[in-house]
Amino acid sequence: MIRDASMELFRQSLRGPVIRPGDPGYDEARQLYNGMIDKRPAAIARCVDIADVITAVNFARDEDLLVAIRGGGHNGGGLGSCDDGLVIDLSLMKGIRTDPERRTVRAEAGCTSGDVDHATHAFGLAVPFGIVSTTGVAGLTLGGGVGYLTRQFGLTIDNLLEADVVLADGRVVTASAERHPDLFWAIRGGGGNFGVVTSFLFQAHPVHTIFGGPIFWDATHAHDVMRAYRDFLPAAPEALGVFVGLKAVPSVDPFPREHWGRRACAIVSCYNGPAAAGEKALAPLLGALPAPIFNWMTTMPYPAMQTLFDPLMPKGLQWYWKGAYVSALPDAAIDTHITEAAKSPGALSLMHLYPIDGAAHRVSGDATAWNARDAVWAMVIAAIDPDPVNAEALKAWGRAYWKRVQPFNPGGGYINFMMGDEGDDRLRATYGDHLARLAIVKAQYDPANLFRVNHNIRPAGML
Repeated sequence: MIRDASMELFRQSLRGPVIRPGDPGYDEARQLYNGMIDKRPAAIARCVDIADVITAVNFARDEDLLVAIRGGGHNGGGLGSCDDGLVIDLSLMKGIRTDPERRTVRAEAGCTSGDVDHATHAFGLAVPFGIVSTTGVAGLTLGGGVGYLTRQFGLTIDNLLEADVVLADGRVVTASAERHPDLFWAIRGGGGNFGVVTSFLFQAHPVHTIFGGPIFWDATHAHDVMRAYRDFLPAAPEALGVFVGLKAVPSVDPFPREHWGRRACAIVSCYNGPAAAGEKALAPLLGALPAPIFNWMTTMPYPAMQTLFDPLMPKGLQWYWKGAYVSALPDAAIDTHITEAAKSPGALSLMHLYPIDGAAHRVSGDATAWNARDAVWAMVIAAIDPDPVNAEALKAWGRAYWKRVQPFNPGGGYINFMMGDEGDDRLRATYGDHLARLAIVKAQYDPANLFRVNHNIRPAGML
């Protein structure tokens, strides 16, 4: 219970609004990206600058409140909110500055990847983010960051130069290779365990017009497509970001109506360069496969590629995610994927394999907290449907599918593809030998575990 006097003083100390149950807009402010999760925080502090964040952190600590941090608000597990505690909402903090000479961009923690893409595209630059423009930059980065540009330029964390962090004691530090290097190591893959990151400085790269889009085959060809993709990837040019998925043809325009809901295997590609070079890069793959249902590869601005699937994934759908790292894709694993994907309870549900090879493999395994430098793909099984009635069926399918394919995987998974119910064993499998070091860093920067509404790494010495 928050004392009235303390809350009133907190409201007066914040430039941004504090929204409480009963206030106008409370239900809208507490709504999560994942409609399967419903949380009722005691207060939502909508910070507008770093001073607000410091004030909110101090208030949460002094009042002994459970605290959750929300950036872009895209977290599948609903970890940007909590029941009965304080949500430190950074979504109003959207400042961005691009430096075209240094090819860097500084982005505040409320930015989505689409916000940053818009700011950098004017200079012919991009930062390696994900594949959906509504994804929050903060959560994506702190978990690693996998997307179309990973093969060519590495993970998002491989392009992070520094970050401003508000610590549990209210201090502000800048973490980089030179300043607080232990903290800088930990936030690159360790999630939001160590403080509130309020801004990020990224290295950007030359990216402007790309050749990209989806290609869909009927599900009867799924084994051939997945096997050909597997064999093609190691020699594919790194400028080609290409992932494979099992899904259904979306039942919306502009997809051909005669194929709506049809089970399919899709390859989605983004080639950073001209169409002729992109076609040449894909030729060995497409030449080995039957004719697709449709091939929508075309030339487009990079931000258009990033927004391609946004209309299919609006806020408020029912989501249940399971993730894993994948090092090999034998024929038996492909057959299992195809069998389990066909049992999907909803037309939006999918399985994707995102490549994390190329430039991501050239970073030392101990350079960051992210601990999958020897994996080839980050897998996500996403059970999705608009109807809450189907929530339990989505969970059952996602869990069963994941269990069936796990024998083929090395253990651990990308935390951005995890819900909040994974448990300590999954955390140990994900971080491996890095977990002990992360716990030591946690003990230094957040010894009381204030920041625990996440895939929590407990401080060393805390039971």
